[in-house]
Amino acid sequence: MTSETFRLLNVERFAAPLRQRVEAVLRDAIVAGTLAQGRRLTERELVQMTGTSRTLVREALRRLEAERLITVTPNKGAVVRELTLDEAREIYAVRAVLEGLAAREFVRAAGDASMQRLREAAESAIRAYEADALTRAFEWHNRFYDVLFEGAANETLRSILGSLHTRILRWRALGLTHRGRSPARSKEAARGLKAILTAIRARDAEKAERAARDQVERGAAELMRVLGAAGAQAAPRARRRA
Repeated sequence: MTSETFRLLNVERFAAPLRQRVEAVLRDAIVAGTLAQGRRLTERELVQMTGTSRTLVREALRRLEAERLITVTPNKGAVVRELTLDEAREIYAVRAVLEGLAAREFVRAAGDASMQRLREAAESAIRAYEADALTRAFEWHNRFYDVLFEGAANETLRSILGSLHTRILRWRALGLTHRGRSPARSKEAARGLKAILTAIRARDAEKAERAARDQVERGAAELMRVLGAAGAQAAPRARRRA
C-alpha cells in the first residue's frame, strides 16, 4: 500500500491518550503494509517510529497481539502475523453473515440522517472505484461500513464486529492493493455498493442482506484467486530450492 494510504489511515488522534495513539500508529502501519507480514518488530525500531518510550511500545504490542495482528514469541520478539488462505476463508465467512445482518438491521433501525450519511459514503466510494482511485475508495468504503454498523443500532453486532474490525480492515486493504488484483474488481465493487444502497433505500431488508453478503462473497472469491495464484507460483520455487 502506498505511503499516501498510510498517511490517510494514520490520522492524528490528539484527543486519545498517548498509549492509544501509539497503538493506532502501529495498527495502521500493519493494515497499510508499511509493517509487512512476516516482519520482525524490534522495540528500538518502534520507539523511533512512534517517538515514544519502550514502555508504551510494549503496551501497544500486547494489544496488537490480542487483536491477532502480531505474534510474540518468548526470547524472539514480535513478528507481524502472516495472512493465510485459511484465515481469509474464516474471516470472509464471518463477514458475510455479520455484514448481511448489519444491512438488514440498518433497514429496520436507521433514520433519515443515517440514510443520508450512508448514501454519501456509498456514492463517494463508487466514484472513487469508477475512477480507479484506490486510496480514496479504501477510505470511503470503510466509511460506508462504519455508517452501516452504527445505523444498525445493534450493540451485540457492533461488539462482535469491533473485535474483528482490524483484521477485516487488513484483508480489505490487501484485496484492494494486491498486485494480482483483477482490473475489473473496482467496477464489481462499485456495482456491489450500488446494489446494497439501492436495496436499503427501498427499505427491502431481505434484498439488502443478500446484496451485502454477495459483496463480501465476491471479495472473498477475488482474494482466494490472487492468494491461490501466489501460492501456486511459490510452490515450484520451493521445490526448485529443495
